[in-house]
Amino acid sequence: MEYQLTNTQILKHPLKSTLIGLIVTLFCSCSAVAQSLSTDSKKAAKAFEKAEEFYSKHQYSEAKTEIKTALEKDADFVEALTLKAYIAMDEAKYSVARESFEKAVKSNANLIKSNLYYLAELELKDGDYTSAQKHFREFLSSKPTNERQFNESNGKLDQIEFALNAVKNPVQFDPINLGPEVNSQYAEYFPCLTVDNSTLLFTRRLPEPNSPAGFNEDFYVSSRNGSTWSSAQNIGKPINTALNEGAPSLSADGSLLIFTACELYGNYGGERNGLGSCDLFYTLKQGKNWSRPYNLGQTINSKHWETQPSFSADGKTLYFVRGIRDRQGSRTGDIYSSTLKTDNSWSKPEKLNRNINTNGNEESVFIHPDGKTLYFSSDGHQGMGSLDIFMSRKDSEGEWGPAINLGYPINTHKNENSLLISSDGETAFFASDREEGYGDLDLYSFKLPEQYKAQPVTYFAGKIFNKKNQAPLAAKFELIDLETGELVVESFSDPTDGKFLLSLPMGKKYALNANKEGYLFYSESFNLKEGTLAEPYQKNVPLSPIEVGEKIILKNIFFETGKYALQDESKIELNKLIEFLKANPSVKIEVSGHTDNVGNSEMNQTLSENRANSVAQYLHQNEIMQNRISAKGFGDLQPIATNETDEGRAQNRRTEFKVISK
Repeated sequence: MEYQLTNTQILKHPLKSTLIGLIVTLFCSCSAVAQSLSTDSKKAAKAFEKAEEFYSKHQYSEAKTEIKTALEKDADFVEALTLKAYIAMDEAKYSVARESFEKAVKSNANLIKSNLYYLAELELKDGDYTSAQKHFREFLSSKPTNERQFNESNGKLDQIEFALNAVKNPVQFDPINLGPEVNSQYAEYFPCLTVDNSTLLFTRRLPEPNSPAGFNEDFYVSSRNGSTWSSAQNIGKPINTALNEGAPSLSADGSLLIFTACELYGNYGGERNGLGSCDLFYTLKQGKNWSRPYNLGQTINSKHWETQPSFSADGKTLYFVRGIRDRQGSRTGDIYSSTLKTDNSWSKPEKLNRNINTNGNEESVFIHPDGKTLYFSSDGHQGMGSLDIFMSRKDSEGEWGPAINLGYPINTHKNENSLLISSDGETAFFASDREEGYGDLDLYSFKLPEQYKAQPVTYFAGKIFNKKNQAPLAAKFELIDLETGELVVESFSDPTDGKFLLSLPMGKKYALNANKEGYLFYSESFNLKEGTLAEPYQKNVPLSPIEVGEKIILKNIFFETGKYALQDESKIELNKLIEFLKANPSVKIEVSGHTDNVGNSEMNQTLSENRANSVAQYLHQNEIMQNRISAKGFGDLQPIATNETDEGRAQNRRTEFKVISK
């Protein structure tokens, strides 16, 4: 699961922290033995002195030539081997560095004690935990004076113990390539999904000789066809440009795309002007067309860099990575969140707590559609060596809990990041450069082990239209927790085709209300408290214009069996009805109660009348004039479904209202 991060992502040197002060360390180490170098060869010593001089001027090619000469005269020359290793580390040639440190340590492990430390670091980077453990212990036994290296060695030994134990206790992991429809000879990475798992959007890195970076990152999109994916298509303008776009996040219904664009090679001009090195932008989809992208603004974006957004399925919270480049040029990131306020502005971003953010680097954040499970990558938590993937669950107080490592072999000694989890919590997606792929990074999926699954989420999808003429409508949807009254999701249907897609997290009872000015509102009820994943709800929603005779069923009015006192959960629906009546002050309605045919017809008639009167009384008590409300009971005389089944009888037990004057 190793990633090659690009300019729209976090640029992280795998051993950057260990390189700080290397030149100082080298010269201090060598000066201490300058009068007694570990070679008897004068020619080797002279060549080494020249190599030191070239190295101090960053003339690596000349320095390497002199080192080669020195080692030809004395293959065990510790200082020359050490300098060769340092240059190799600066050039990110880690196998050369490791080999040089190994030879230096074999020649004389105590001459330059830090060689043991750096050798152990490189062995850890390669996943050679046993060798790294051995050399960290030898380094500590040498009584080093470098306090930072001493403390880090102890920490790395704890990490190695964790890694060795993880390797002995692997989790189930069987990755499957998404196939040639999605993957190509080029790199595909950073996937995102709609809540119905039907639309996959990702970044593809294409060669571009005319680009300063030598490549161009564009977004591609693929649709699910049963168990396979359609051929990925370039999402096109105005989102994709001649420069790079990366790290996308789709809203639950796929109508909003938030992504990263950087000014690394000059600004984008017009609406793409940025505020820092990398900014977050957004674009909206109507029908098949995307709007031009806009900067998310100064509240979210800063003079630093913002990247890797993840937008919650409820449409309320944006998670993203903000990082700062330090004096040595290394970037470190923390995960922030910001809430979308009622006026559509963003709250001031806040860092997630210390269970998430560390003194290390956090990146690649993903908030699951359940809103309670966070996946992210970090090299600051206990892991396998580099960036590992972790998860955290939000507790009842709204705080993020401890970071949980996803285990081996999901995590390895390499960098793992950019994990995406399907809405049902079952399937994970990631990018990897595995040998069996189609070339470079490919997108894969695998079944997530049970202990790392998020709470399942289902969805409600369909089309909203005018009941009279079938014309699509842009209506507002509100999903409300019936027990708490909390607004869970707020969304809108597409104005061009009327389509909508809402996430429905499991474990709660919901009231759903769809409304549009000039129309009667639509009411729906979802009971998802059982804890098992419900089948997705597919239903088209006709909205009736406000006309005399039109009526709707209030599906979130609740009574106990055989009783007529309103349950508290009914107040959410009744308050929506009050809002409708206040917004349409000339409308008068008739509230009607209905029962199934179980029991005595006379008792059913009385019960239906009492229930209708309970609703009317609540409306009167909340500033709706009595002359605007009438109440009737129809008992079991107007069934809308069969009374031969439990489901049919449940539909017949209902409360309605009808427009009698407008």
